[in-house]
Amino acid sequence: MADTKPTIWGRANSVNVQKVLWCCTELGLAYERIDAGMQYGKTREADYLAMNPNARIPTLVEGDFVLWESNSIMRYLCLAHGRGTPIYPEAPKQRASVDRWLDWTLSTVQPVDRPVFWGIVRTAPAERDMIQVQRDADAAAEVWAIADRLLATRPFIDGDAFTLADIAVGSYARRWLGVEGISRPAQPHLTRWLAELGKRPGFAQFVAPPMS
Repeated sequence: MADTKPTIWGRANSVNVQKVLWCCTELGLAYERIDAGMQYGKTREADYLAMNPNARIPTLVEGDFVLWESNSIMRYLCLAHGRGTPIYPEAPKQRASVDRWLDWTLSTVQPVDRPVFWGIVRTAPAERDMIQVQRDADAAAEVWAIADRLLATRPFIDGDAFTLADIAVGSYARRWLGVEGISRPAQPHLTRWLAELGKRPGFAQFVAPPMS
């Protein structure tokens, strides 16, 4: 385990920063956080770009080690600070099973989440195109139906135990079920699972607050 307390660059209302902060809570890991991105700026400054050439958040700094991409950061934190943690299993098949859900959030969930979330939460009411947002929501509903069907047969995303898969997918599910002004189908298993995640301190502190 590294001796240096990690620093996490990124604003607290970013879903990708929220994932990392929730992971830290699950691991009982102390860290420092520096606001960056959107109204806080900094990500286009030379010093930040030297750490993260994408000019995005979050970025993890631990001593002379720098890492970006939120799912990679969560994996690293489990390996460096949570040896033996059940949220990122050591057995190859179990770990690969969890990893695919982290990939799924990037390949499948994030592309349908963004237009709905930004179209409502980060667009002024007078400027919203609700016809288009509803079309985007209909596409998102098809993706979330996949998770809802699976959660009909298991308590957590990857099976019987809480893992990084629940952090990654759950952070986006909070946005999907929490955004207002759209029509969405009933997804009772997804709703039940998200309510269960809501009991975890990391979710309550970092993911549950009002979206902005």
